[in-house]
Amino acid sequence: MSSPPASADRTSAPRRRRPPWAGRNYTLLTGAAVVTNLGSHGALIAAAFAVLEAGGSGGDVGLVAAARTLPLVLFLLIGGALADRLPRHHVMVAANALNCLSQAAFAVLVLAGDPQLWQMMLLTALCGTGTAFFNPAAEGMLLSSVSGEHSNRAFALFRMAMNGAGIGGAALGGAMIAAMGPGWVLAVDAAAFAVAGALRAFLDVGHVTERAPGGGLLADLREGWVEVRTRPWLWSIVLQFSVVVAVVGAAEAVYGPLVARDRLGGPAPWGLALAFFGIGTIGGAVLMMLWKPRRLLLVGTLCVFPLALPSAGLAVPLPVWSLCAVMFVSGVAIEVFGVNWMTTMHQEIPEEKFSRVSAYDWFGSVSMLPLATAVAGPVETAVGRTSALWGCAILVVVVTAAVLAVPDVRRMTRRVPAPVKASAAPAEARPVGLPID
Repeated sequence: MSSPPASADRTSAPRRRRPPWAGRNYTLLTGAAVVTNLGSHGALIAAAFAVLEAGGSGGDVGLVAAARTLPLVLFLLIGGALADRLPRHHVMVAANALNCLSQAAFAVLVLAGDPQLWQMMLLTALCGTGTAFFNPAAEGMLLSSVSGEHSNRAFALFRMAMNGAGIGGAALGGAMIAAMGPGWVLAVDAAAFAVAGALRAFLDVGHVTERAPGGGLLADLREGWVEVRTRPWLWSIVLQFSVVVAVVGAAEAVYGPLVARDRLGGPAPWGLALAFFGIGTIGGAVLMMLWKPRRLLLVGTLCVFPLALPSAGLAVPLPVWSLCAVMFVSGVAIEVFGVNWMTTMHQEIPEEKFSRVSAYDWFGSVSMLPLATAVAGPVETAVGRTSALWGCAILVVVVTAAVLAVPDVRRMTRRVPAPVKASAAPAEARPVGLPID
């Protein structure tokens, strides 16, 4: 039998512009994350400098940062339970709408001039409330959008796209603040949330198995808690990150802008340093596409130690380019931890409980952040900025060393699936998960 003409093959064969595993949900989630990261990374810098330009002190910057994170502590667990009960994309879109409105009002307030501290705290708190409901739903949605066979590659690509947008957002945000002021950067962030929410409205949740009726919100939260407390590797690392996130957050949200203002030349160099952190995360994602360590949590925990470097670099303080190098190294390290952590989560946690367990993870990790950012100013006054920054670095090292004493952390290994009985070569499982902006 003669072969069909080549032109017929070209006509009938579908042309793929994306990998076969990158389905509709994965593509929409990636695109939306890119958009929001372009806006949010600049907006975090803009919020700090909006406070400073309004005559606020370092303590005021800490109060605004605390106002953003306090709602995470208050609402994350509820958000996680709702995301396992309601369509996750509905929760995500509603949260994006709240983020959009709050950031738009913040931008108008700053552009109009003379914003009051309580007003900035209130609007920042509303944005943090949206994030509290968004994060558990988004994490569960991405985990369910890719199969275990392709998840490692999909996760790494998602992270590279998201962090690449963060690099551009941080650098552009710092430059825009210097040229136009923080108000316009906040307005861009509001527009980004609107676009991302529109993309997420088209997510398909038909593949998610409908949950059987449960005993209500409290029963859902109890089920999630059981998953956490019966896994020493999980609760020990969540406790570790309650300290790590708190001190790193205080260093970068409060002390970083102050050091930049006083010693580095203003917001643009600090934005550049944050951009190098983003470049480091891309380097870490590329590394994790090529490297699949067997001891997932041991490797991940060892990579938390470099998170002490930015605080130490600000304490010295290092020149701008040396600080950029330090931020790059810490970016690589946190990405290696993140991939291994979420690989473990996807491997060990049932799909129907992803969002609730993720909510406990987020809740524990950020539980001390509002307090840390709120007291950063008074601590600086009491002991000095340099001593406070060295204290942040030492705490990261101490709690990370303590976690290595937990046997489950040292022994957790990557699972390899049984070979598939088919003519095709067996696929290797690459579980995935992520923290999503």
